[in-house]
Amino acid sequence: MYFVYILFSTKTNKYYIGSTDSPESRLKHHNAGATPSTKSGAPFWEIKYLEKLADRSIALKRELEIKKKKSRKYLEYLISSVG
Repeated sequence: MYFVYILFSTKTNKYYIGSTDSPESRLKHHNAGATPSTKSGAPFWEIKYLEKLADRSIALKRELEIKKKKSRKYLEYLISSVG
């Protein structure tokens, strides 16, 4: 089981999209400042959206699909859709 996730940092007011098989450990990694692209938002990242997918290749395709939208409005739509 893999997940596509959207994180939000209250420090930078930015979103980050990624995929993993372990969302909680990945969140800890981001909040530890261990990922260069999210270091500036640490330690204030929160998981706002999780989408469960069957395997890694499907998760990577979905991650790219979301990233290609390049739209904050779309990310907020996805987040609001999970209620």
